[in-house]
Amino acid sequence: MARRRRMRAALRGKAPGLAVEKSLWAEGYEAVVGMDEVGRGAWAGPLTVGAVLPNKNRRIMGVRDSKMLTEPEREALYNRVTTWAEAWAVGHATNDECDELGMSVAQRLAAHRALECLGVAADRVLLDGRWDFVGGGIAQTIVGGDATSLSIAAASVVAKVTRDRLMREADGVFPGYGFADGKGYPSPVHRSMLMERGATSFHRRSWSFMDDLPDIGEPRRRPADSHPKLFE
Repeated sequence: MARRRRMRAALRGKAPGLAVEKSLWAEGYEAVVGMDEVGRGAWAGPLTVGAVLPNKNRRIMGVRDSKMLTEPEREALYNRVTTWAEAWAVGHATNDECDELGMSVAQRLAAHRALECLGVAADRVLLDGRWDFVGGGIAQTIVGGDATSLSIAAASVVAKVTRDRLMREADGVFPGYGFADGKGYPSPVHRSMLMERGATSFHRRSWSFMDDLPDIGEPRRRPADSHPKLFE
């Protein structure tokens, strides 16, 4: 039997728990779902939201906020999280939708898609930070939630690994922009290729980084208008 790799010293003692989830279960909320997003600040690719319904009857060790983990650690943890969870899902808003809707509405769209794919009607949704991007009166925001809530941390791993895999695939379609390593975020390689070849159809072309590019590649888009009633 393969031995499990020992956890890095930097991650020991920092485990998120189920304290918030347990308090909600005690109040009668059965389906308490953690959610987290990734890709909001990227120049290319989708915005991705993960959703995880934690398992009340099984333990899982080693889950951390995805930002604390290396890529190999996240990949190793992904199968454990998705096997452990009662249910899990991922929702995306494409780069085109990010341009057309604006980032706030795109994030709401990705969150609603994740919840629709979950297969379980969420009674409560736990979100990292201060912004309720779910709505409907079912969300609870937690500052630092990805470091303290196990379901949010698990959702962050699912979202990050799923989006990273998509970006590695995109690297084969749009070579040279560093999507496999940089995942669509700003980097010297990414900036240099944008200046050399311009933007691709995979870029968020309403963003201000387009302003300084030469007139090559895919054309710039106008910034999105607000769509405040999309999920009302």
